[in-house]
Amino acid sequence: MISFDRELEKQLKDREFEKQIKEVGSRLLNTPSSIDDLLTFLDKVEIFLAYVEQEPSKSMRDALFPSVKVSVVSCFIEIRRITVPDAPYKDEQMKEIFQLIVVAFENMSHVSICSYKKVVSILDTIAKVKLCLVMLDLECDALVVEMFQSFLKIIRSNYPPAILSAMETNLLYF
Repeated sequence: MISFDRELEKQLKDREFEKQIKEVGSRLLNTPSSIDDLLTFLDKVEIFLAYVEQEPSKSMRDALFPSVKVSVVSCFIEIRRITVPDAPYKDEQMKEIFQLIVVAFENMSHVSICSYKKVVSILDTIAKVKLCLVMLDLECDALVVEMFQSFLKIIRSNYPPAILSAMETNLLYF
C-alpha cells in the first residue's frame, strides 16, 4: 500500500511539474521586454530544465518539445537572416538545421497559440531569405518534399492568413 501511495504521489508531482514546464515554455515564447527580465527568466528556465530526467517520460517530452523546437528553429532562422548572404554555418550544420525546421513544421499543429507568432516569423524569414533555395543547393530535396507534405497535412482553411500566405510564398520558389 505504501509503495502505491508513493507512486501515486510521484505521478501527481510529475504532472504538476509537466504543467509548470508547459507554462514556462509558453512564457518563453512571449519574450520579456527587458534584457534583465529575459536573463532572469532564462535562469529560471535553466533551473526547470535541470530537473528534467535524462530520458523523460513521453508526457514530459510532449510538454517540452513543441515550444522548445519552435524556439530553437526561430533562433537559427534569425541568425541566418542576419548573416545573409554569408552562411554562418557549414553545409552539414545547415542540413541539420533544415531537419529541425522540418520537424518543427511537422509539429506545427501541436504548438500552442502563442507559438503561431514564431511559426509565422519562421515561415516569413524562410521566404524572405529564400532558404528553400539553399535547401535545394545543399541537395536537401527530400527535406523540401517533407516540409511541403507537412504543410499539406496540417493546413486548414481556418489558419491565420499570415501562415497561409507564408506557406504559399515558400511554395512559389519551387
